[in-house]
Amino acid sequence: MKSTKEYLIPFIGLKIGKHQFEYTIDKKFFDEFSFDEFENCDVKVKVVFEKKATMLEVSFAHKGTVNLPCDLTGEQFDLPIKGKINLVVHFGDEFNNDNEELLILPHGEHQIDLAQYIYEMIVLSIPQKRVHPGVKEGTLQTEALRKLNELQVKHVEEVTKEEGIDPRWDKLKQLLTDK
Repeated sequence: MKSTKEYLIPFIGLKIGKHQFEYTIDKKFFDEFSFDEFENCDVKVKVVFEKKATMLEVSFAHKGTVNLPCDLTGEQFDLPIKGKINLVVHFGDEFNNDNEELLILPHGEHQIDLAQYIYEMIVLSIPQKRVHPGVKEGTLQTEALRKLNELQVKHVEEVTKEEGIDPRWDKLKQLLTDK
């Protein structure tokens, strides 16, 4: 990932208090991370950056849509997503981002790169199973589904023609009705 100036916040020059930043995330952002599961995306990210005397608090919130393929049909659809994360930034002897909610920056650091946190927040808000809304509602009409239904109908017709009715079943059914 190339570090872009757009997601770097130089907190040294900021006054103590809350500061807001807004970003519009599109496909190019994910291309920088070599993430290619989305065909397209339009996500708005709001960042509230609170500078305190000895630490920083960063709150991320996002809302938007990502265009991706359905796991069942392969059809592209727009999936609405939203989410939020909080990050506490302390200062220490060395850089440490092992904890997802706590970032330790070395003393003397003057800026923070938010790109990785924005990326992870959006990617983690995508459900593991992505199902087109038309599949859930039963309204999805695609060429593949039409062909499958056509083949299924043909198969059922062929099976009933081949099997016919076995006269032994008629005798067994008669035992139930004779009582």
